[in-house]
This record gives sequence, C-alpha cells and structure tokens, in this order.
Amino acid sequence: MFKAVLIEKDDAGYRATLTDVDDARLPDGDVTVRVAYSTLNYKDALAITGKGPVVRKFPMVPGIDLAGTVEHSSHPECRAGDIVVLNGWGVGEGHWGGLAQKARLSGDWLVPLPAAFSPKQAMAIGTAGYTAMLCVMALERHGVTPDKGEVLVTGANGGVGSVAVSLLAKLGYRVVASTGRPNEAEYLKALGAAEIIDRAQFSMPGKPLAKERWAGAVDTVGSHTLANVCASMKYRGVVAACGLAQGMDFPATVAPFILRGVTLVGVDSVYCPRPERLEAWQRLARDLDPAHLDLISHEVGLAEVIRLSGELLAGQVRGRLIVDVNR
Repeated sequence: MFKAVLIEKDDAGYRATLTDVDDARLPDGDVTVRVAYSTLNYKDALAITGKGPVVRKFPMVPGIDLAGTVEHSSHPECRAGDIVVLNGWGVGEGHWGGLAQKARLSGDWLVPLPAAFSPKQAMAIGTAGYTAMLCVMALERHGVTPDKGEVLVTGANGGVGSVAVSLLAKLGYRVVASTGRPNEAEYLKALGAAEIIDRAQFSMPGKPLAKERWAGAVDTVGSHTLANVCASMKYRGVVAACGLAQGMDFPATVAPFILRGVTLVGVDSVYCPRPERLEAWQRLARDLDPAHLDLISHEVGLAEVIRLSGELLAGQVRGRLIVDVNR
C-alpha cells in the first residue's frame, strides 16, 4: 500500500482525496519508482479542483513531476537504484502521476537526475524550471544574446517566470520582470531582475505596434499580454511563449511579424523529445544558481496538496511548491 492523491469522478461527483492505494492498482509500465518528491503545478491544481479539463480518465493520480529512486525496471536504460526525474508526458492527465509515494511509468519518460541536484532540488525546479530552460534555449537558438538588449519575463512571480529570471540574469541578460504583485519586487530583484514593471501595461487590448523595447521575451501569460509583448519587440526580436495564465486567445495582428521580423516560438515541455530534455537538465545543472532554489520554492506535505490547489489557482502562491510525498 502507498499514499496518493486520487481523483475520482462518478455518480457522487468529482472529488480528490488523500488515500491508501494498493500496489496492484498501479498502471502499466516498465519502471517502478519510489517517489521522494513531487510538485504542485498550475495544471495539477486544475486537475485536483476540477476547474479545468485536465484529467482524461478516472481514477487518476495527479502530479506532472516526480523525482525518486528506481525500485524495479525492465527498461534497458534504467536500473534499480537509479535516481530519476520525470516531467510531463501526459502523466497526471492520462497516466498516474507523481503526487503519490509510488509510480509505475515508461522508462522512455525518465531522465537521470544530474549529480548537481538532490531529488528535492529537482522538484524545486520541476516542469516549471525545465520549461524556463527550454525557453532560454529557444531564445539562444534564435540569436538572442545579452548584447542585443533587454529581455522581458511575464508572470515573473510564477514558477516558470521565477526560474527564467534567475537563469537569464546569471547568463548576463538585463532582465525586466512583469508582475501583478509589486510587493514581490525584492524577491524578483534577489533572483536577478534589473527592473520590475506592472503587468497592467500589457494586460489590456493594445496597438498593433508599440514602441520597440525588448530583444527577447519569455511569456507565461498569453492573451492580450502576449499580443502586447509581440507588439513591443525590437526589430527581429524573439518571444518564447509557454503559458496561458491570462487566456488561450491571442488577439494580435501580423504587424510585428511582417514589419519587424519578430519571431514567436512556441515552447512545449510535455512531449519535448528526450535529447532536448537531457540538454535542458544539463544546462540547468550548469546555469541555474542553486542558492536561488530556496528563494523560488516552498516545501509542503502530501496532505496539504488538496487545500493548496485552490490558493495556487487564485494566484496566492509564489514560485514553486515542492511536495514531500512521505509526509
């Protein structure tokens, strides 16, 4: 038996409970992992509360992240005792996820944890930090270097935004952080932000083109924010878009793209190919300041996850929530 957050939907309704689950109920997979830490992400909170159509089959254990030790494996690249990390692959949506003390998975989804990080630190990074690294890599791949100008990070107080600010600052970029929580300015400056601006200047409908400012941007918000960010990019600027906190819509014009040569790069972390995942985690080990992980993250127990899901959706949580699944 192991403890897990279990989401069920039946005639009694939609509900998430912390319960004991028999090992025999674990789904198919060639690797069984004893989970040490997971995380609580925005997508997990949507699944737990039922406020978004995240879960595709029931019952479901949520949790798009996990870090732990391989217990059993028939996969050629995983051995018992290996410390591994998982992000995405539809886990917590269509396959049981990490908010449990045990998981059974495909070994193809697992990445060896870099020696630079403990399992707890890996979950301080989690899908949010790994996505932030993919965004930084996308900017670099399209030629955005520190000498090209300022880089904007929207939703900077969130998990992706916090790690993106830290990474970009350490790599030498002048980072401007956009947030709706001005009281968190000192936190963002501690991560390396050179300037804090109010998200309000991006969140309402704007002009097709605005004054040129940004050489690059990491957008976690979508909707009007993404449209206004694109409109204010410098000539041949690059936007890495990875989130939809404001909405899935994109009420923009083609003006930034055909008049300024702006590039909009979509960043998907869920089904990102394994080689790029390995590169992202190797880059995190090299480019992320480990001292920032304590600033970015806060540890909670598995028993607190259901309550905290509502707070996360209400925007009341800063940075990353690490979940110790054994308490």
